[in-house]
Amino acid sequence: MRGDLRRLYRKLLGRYGSQGWWPARSAFEMTVGAILTQNTAWLNVERAIGGLRRAGYLSPERMSRARAATLARLVRPAGYFNQKAARLRGWSKFLVDEWGSLARAKRRRAGELRSELLALKGIGPETADSILCYALGKPVFVVDAYTRRILSRLGWISGDEPYDDLRAWCESRLPAESGDLGEMHALLVRHAKEHCRKRPVCDGCVAARSCECAGAVVSEGG
Repeated sequence: MRGDLRRLYRKLLGRYGSQGWWPARSAFEMTVGAILTQNTAWLNVERAIGGLRRAGYLSPERMSRARAATLARLVRPAGYFNQKAARLRGWSKFLVDEWGSLARAKRRRAGELRSELLALKGIGPETADSILCYALGKPVFVVDAYTRRILSRLGWISGDEPYDDLRAWCESRLPAESGDLGEMHALLVRHAKEHCRKRPVCDGCVAARSCECAGAVVSEGG
């Protein structure tokens, strides 16, 4: 693995500006969004969160006591609603019973928190790291499909590296502050939607000069 992530960070930040991620009204709402966004588009997550908010379930205490059928009905727009309702109940009950609150959890080490998150059913590395970075302010980088797509097209990675290996590599080459790591993740998502799509739009891409993919594809509209 190779590549100048700090330089890419500066280029993306210069082009798009701060992204203000994660879009949520509270830290707990952020965690709910991280669970709901699995295998669905963000617009569907927003609809599900809106339903939970209107029904008054966007608190860990209320959600942990909710009926599974009620939660499933409210999160139906996000898909896999029975599964996601069970995961939300499990997560909120764990948060109340074991951590007490997200504010208390912030005082603990990231490694300990990550191990406990990964032990919960339905929470994988990407979801756990999203919670650590955006809800708990820990210096953790979130690796997702957009990260792999962009960095592999730049020729910096093969694209099939183990999640934890790629996460550690990114963290070692980016500023250590959680805000910077979260910003980089958000910028990569933005860039993937603007230019580094499944069918790339290379015209105007800030990374085109160093991208092995640029010039090998026909840009949309070209």
